[in-house]
Amino acid sequence: MNPLFNMGIDDAVYAKGEEALGRLEERFRQIDRIAEQNQMKVLKAMQDNHVSEACLYGTTGYGYSDIGRETLERVYADVFHTEDALVRPQITCGTHALALALMSNLRPGDELLSPVGKPYDTLEEVIGIRPSRGSLAEYGITYRQVNLLPDGSFDYEGIRKAVHEKTRVVTIQRSKGYQTRPTLSVARIGELISFIKNIKPDVICMVDNCYGEFVEDREPSDVGADMVVGSLIKNPGGGLAPIGGYIAGTKECVENAAYRLTSPGLGKEVGASLTALPSMYQGFFLAPTVTAGALKGAIFAANLYEPLGFPCVPDRNESRHDIIQAITLGSAEGLQAFCRGIQFAAPVDGFVTPEPWDMPGYDAKVIMAAGAFVSGSSIELSADGPLKPPYHVYFQGGLTWFHAKYGILRSLQEMKNDGLVKSLSQTD
Repeated sequence: MNPLFNMGIDDAVYAKGEEALGRLEERFRQIDRIAEQNQMKVLKAMQDNHVSEACLYGTTGYGYSDIGRETLERVYADVFHTEDALVRPQITCGTHALALALMSNLRPGDELLSPVGKPYDTLEEVIGIRPSRGSLAEYGITYRQVNLLPDGSFDYEGIRKAVHEKTRVVTIQRSKGYQTRPTLSVARIGELISFIKNIKPDVICMVDNCYGEFVEDREPSDVGADMVVGSLIKNPGGGLAPIGGYIAGTKECVENAAYRLTSPGLGKEVGASLTALPSMYQGFFLAPTVTAGALKGAIFAANLYEPLGFPCVPDRNESRHDIIQAITLGSAEGLQAFCRGIQFAAPVDGFVTPEPWDMPGYDAKVIMAAGAFVSGSSIELSADGPLKPPYHVYFQGGLTWFHAKYGILRSLQEMKNDGLVKSLSQTD
């Protein structure tokens, strides 16, 4: 019996999904084990820091003595095992959080190094790879990158040559962005940081942790990162935080970021939390479970699409270190059909059809599907990709595993309806 027939999923697509699920029982159990460990870590941090009802009230105006804001930042610091944290609704997105971390800890004459190749598209203008007003390049901060080797491994010799006396910050992007390179595991990030610190011990290692929080039982700050940075409308917001970003790290790095966010002389002392605190606390509490559901959705997507002839990164058997699933669809029509299916599965705006558009910060038209309770939230069911060959789609999110599952099935249904899947009877 097909219980999703009245939700637009035909028998052939549903059967293909059940076939894929038959291979995943043990992997899903392991995800649940990690989620339980992370849930207890968050709970302990909240209990140890005496989170109380008063922490949920918020402040207005200057935000002096905001007990809820200050306690939440201690909770984040404890969960990430760092000296301090900056967690604010005034940080508007992940790119803003990363720009804030970089601009506050680099000075004119310093150099920024990326040892993992090209950064995410929106950081190109922050750095000045693509000229933009207010970029690091305009402030006399230079940039150098060392690409990964063809097999995805680190070019250690190239990195050794790239580190010199002006190298002040090393930025390590954990997730793949709009690329098909492997996502970096916490263990690999630790190896890279150790290698770089052996060359130049005083260098600041920053990890772009977006999409990776709570996927493993450790975070990059557990293996030597001086700063971990992310967005609250991704994993750590649990689908509830309406806005915000975080920087967790050494006291000096976080203080520098606070002074840049507000003003010299003010730092962390100001910044009203308004009405955001209940959702920020509750979202962080739910984040391990929500992330586990999204991770199951990503693995399910690879196990559904790869046997049908669509290359996936990671592939269906690889270990997972973020919630993003890249699928090569091979055509503009395929990319649009996939995103249409994700949009039609949404609880909000599920009746609209996504169209490609010239999105700020990108070098090609981008199509995005996301009918979310929080606008643009990519911990909610979403998919996007640049409209250029080879037409990769990047799928992520799902506040529950069941919604993630339905979204993927609906994407395949749209592909099938458009004649873009050769045969659902294909086998491994």
